Amino acid sequence: MNKKSQGPGTDEAAAAAIAVAQPVLLTDVEAAVDEILRRLPGEIRLALPLGVGKPNPLLNALYRRVAAQPERRLHIYTALSLERPKGRTELEQHFLAPLVERVFADYPDLAYVAPLRAGQLPPNISVQEFFFKTADYLGNEAAQQGFICTNYSFAVRDMCSQGINLLMQAVATRLNPETGAREYSLSCNPDLSFDLLEHQAAVGQPVLSVAMVNEALPFMPGPAVADAGLFSLLLSGPGCSHSVFAPPNAAISWADYAIGLHASSLVKDGGTLQIGIGSLGDAIAQALIVRETRNADYRAILSGLCGLGGCSPSDPQAGRELGRFEQGLYGCSEMFVNGFMRLIDAGLIRRLVFDDLDLQALALAGQLGPQPEAGVIRALQERGRIASPLRPCDLEFLQAQGLLKPEVELQADGRLAYAGQHWPNCCEAMAPELIGPAWRRATLMHGGFFLGPRDFYQRLRELPEGLRQRIAMTRIHFINELYGDALGSEALKRAQRRDARFINTTMKMTLLGAASSDGYDSGQMVSGVGGQYNFVAMGHALQGARSILLLRATHDNAQGLSSSIVWHYANCTIPRHLRDIVVTEYGVADLRGCSDAEVISRLLQVCDSRFQQGLMDEAKAHGKLPADYQLPAAARRNLPEALREQLRPWRNSGVLPDFPFGTDLSDEEMQIVRALKKLKHASHHPVELVKLIVKSLGPQTPVPEAWLERLGLNEAHSFKQLFLRRLFSSNL
Repeated sequence: MNKKSQGPGTDEAAAAAIAVAQPVLLTDVEAAVDEILRRLPGEIRLALPLGVGKPNPLLNALYRRVAAQPERRLHIYTALSLERPKGRTELEQHFLAPLVERVFADYPDLAYVAPLRAGQLPPNISVQEFFFKTADYLGNEAAQQGFICTNYSFAVRDMCSQGINLLMQAVATRLNPETGAREYSLSCNPDLSFDLLEHQAAVGQPVLSVAMVNEALPFMPGPAVADAGLFSLLLSGPGCSHSVFAPPNAAISWADYAIGLHASSLVKDGGTLQIGIGSLGDAIAQALIVRETRNADYRAILSGLCGLGGCSPSDPQAGRELGRFEQGLYGCSEMFVNGFMRLIDAGLIRRLVFDDLDLQALALAGQLGPQPEAGVIRALQERGRIASPLRPCDLEFLQAQGLLKPEVELQADGRLAYAGQHWPNCCEAMAPELIGPAWRRATLMHGGFFLGPRDFYQRLRELPEGLRQRIAMTRIHFINELYGDALGSEALKRAQRRDARFINTTMKMTLLGAASSDGYDSGQMVSGVGGQYNFVAMGHALQGARSILLLRATHDNAQGLSSSIVWHYANCTIPRHLRDIVVTEYGVADLRGCSDAEVISRLLQVCDSRFQQGLMDEAKAHGKLPADYQLPAAARRNLPEALREQLRPWRNSGVLPDFPFGTDLSDEEMQIVRALKKLKHASHHPVELVKLIVKSLGPQTPVPEAWLERLGLNEAHSFKQLFLRRLFSSNL
């Protein structure tokens, strides 16, 4: 047993190592820039959090100041630089303008993004990212050349190798509900900052750390809380607070629902869950909720889906988890997304984990209830975790965990004192009056950063304090790595992450089981590795765990329809020796421990049937499939039409709605979006475009004048505008 097992929320020593004197307090953005430039007279090598933790107003002011001083140098290192949607076509731009104003409100775009997109960054400023917003920088030479390919958990090491001397971050603040003291939280991004500051301090290269208070950021307690002494400068004042970047929920397609349903049937009750953002993450969350709340419907849906090709012919639901959740799940994901919040509110994410190895062992043995009990103290004493009678260190530990009330005192005579009374100091018979009302360091969700729609942030702001304490935003190294770190031992992580299902998305899968999730075979980066490799590796390293890669079977773009399962692909994110479970809309391919021929066979059975024969022929030509191999008959019906036939009743009945977690779009906007999507799709497919043109020559559907005005088509005069107006009308 590890008598000193520590976990998230117990990093006081680590924080003390980087704490400095109280920060300089500033209330003016430009004054903060003055102070930064004064303290860093040479090159500035700036690290910024990924996603929504960037202090946009301060960063933009620094960018403008340096851009106007050619003798200065600014190098920016970050990831996931977000900007308000703008639309690629004139129609999209007209449509998006009022929606963006409503949803993104006063969110200020990052000053460096537009110049970076246009290839017009000032010569004295550079930007390097280790994760792109998906497909945003394809073909952008500056961004592609500046890309840093690294695992998320290695990002601190690799950024620090660049000589980081400045860290800037947006933080949340509040008055502590118990003490009334002012406190600060890294909120959405404790993922890398603590580790970066500690790393640079350890190598004798301290970093100027600047925090900007954004009042709109939800305050997250526990390991996200930072002592004010962590910061050199603390900025709070006019112009600092603004809306948090909030991407609206995406509609869930037929294929995504099928993928989510299949994946949800692999999640084990009492286990650990990791998912990502977007329609696939939402599809999994909704499928899990249906599994819990409408179990008969869930089983019927899965039965229909498993009638397609990617399931065992003798037992289509073999190896699936179809029951309700008696124990609940524990969430451990680098990204805390809206889907997790919905699972928490639905009561599915409720399995508590503890930051002490002995307590966690008792939890796994079913000896811990939702509230502390006297019997737990006795069990800890029997395991040797604490002594009887209690020592001062034992009392401190029990109070920190919530097992004893914080007011309990250890008297000089060895007795325990509380509320003016004295009690025997005996673990074997601890007085019930001394037991705390709630666990203080139990967690049901660990996350490294968060990003989501507006109602997700609002829900975080309104969380009851008890539930807020159960959500631990923490360091990415704790979440993405299995091995010990400042917050938890390997043994503790293994004990917490029981029956883990690490569910991630990939873009391409070779027939031999290698996955490409971050870039094209041309070398162009679409996004980044992020934490995918780490979670796949953990899926193999943890007993009872599985790595699950989600893959849409086909991809349709300007080049036409293509299979996402291919014979080979030059870019590899996950090597074939780490192949595990692959899920497409047509079923589940369990590849672990299989021979190459069996891997190929199983992937062919979840492939779109329009591409199966060509792929099978290629595998045979390379000697990787027997010459007489034939696909099972059931696998030859893997077509979108068959999928829709199975899911249509459940979509029409509202069990599988387009937006299970709501949308920022009005009903009218959704109708417009559907028509615009049809037009966009047809623009990439000449045959479909001709069909739309022919259709537009017939009778026109009346279009509300307000809709035409929204798209800038109400006063169409040019041939192009008149043509688009007719196409739009015919697609409503």
